Amino acid sequence: MAAKAARRPPASETKPVLVLNGPNLNMLGKRQPEIYGRETLVDVEAACRTEAKRLGLGVEFLQSNHEGALVDRIQAAREQNSGIVINAGAYTHTSVALLDALNAAELPAVEVHLSNIYKREAFRHHSYISPAAVGVIAGLGSQGYLLALQALARLLAR
Repeated sequence: MAAKAARRPPASETKPVLVLNGPNLNMLGKRQPEIYGRETLVDVEAACRTEAKRLGLGVEFLQSNHEGALVDRIQAAREQNSGIVINAGAYTHTSVALLDALNAAELPAVEVHLSNIYKREAFRHHSYISPAAVGVIAGLGSQGYLLALQALARLLAR
């Protein structure tokens, strides 16, 4: 007998994916467009909403320049969300607190970077949050967020 294909519940029945952005990502489109591109964070969110809808996922967004606010939201995600897409910005390279929060959340998380952090300054080559992530996407611009949503959709369908 053939196994039934897994059916993902409609977005209205599942917890949304949290898309979390750290410091300076509110400056997308203005800050160093040669590195980060000309798209704004509003553009990225619109593309994510479209992709999430196509994938049957709900999605929520938060951007903060404050480490504690990001930690608080990751902790809340444990109960409120099904997974996390995180671009922690500079906190990627400095924050054990974000790592601890992601580990405590016990949710699948995908780490995203607009630029290829390995082609940049040496201090950007280390990520404190990668050990808590199921995967890392770097250097593909805003497409990385869409790929992260696709990866989470597959993980959550299992």
